[in-house]
Amino acid sequence: MTPSRSTLVRTALGRGLRKRCPHCGEGRLFSGWTHIERCAVCGLVFVGNPGDTWAFAILGDRLPLAAMIVVIYFGAGRLPRLLGLTTLAVLGALVLWTAPNRWGAGIALHYLSRLYWPDPADPIPPLPGTAADPEPKENGQGNG
Repeated sequence: MTPSRSTLVRTALGRGLRKRCPHCGEGRLFSGWTHIERCAVCGLVFVGNPGDTWAFAILGDRLPLAAMIVVIYFGAGRLPRLLGLTTLAVLGALVLWTAPNRWGAGIALHYLSRLYWPDPADPIPPLPGTAADPEPKENGQGNG
């Protein structure tokens, strides 16, 4: 049985935020701060063509940084000096601490785009649990 679209999106994004493979949920996305190219469990190539992920990098990384700049510009400048510096330090630490999780969500969004708009030159392994019979759904023989 194929999961519903909303379930698949929630599952993939949750796995990405936990820095796990968005496809199988088992393999790691990162080794420390270094991106791993392929899932050690299911074999999914996370980013086959790095140029395809610019939109997801903007959504996951640049927009939160822009929001932080807005908060600093409109908020921290009006605070007492010590509180403003503390706010800057907390926001900076938060951005660094959540970076791998945000990058994982970006990889999950990229995975979902590859899943919903497949490219024959960019193979995605069968979903876990459907490896025995992946063809009927693609050929229109299934219920979906």
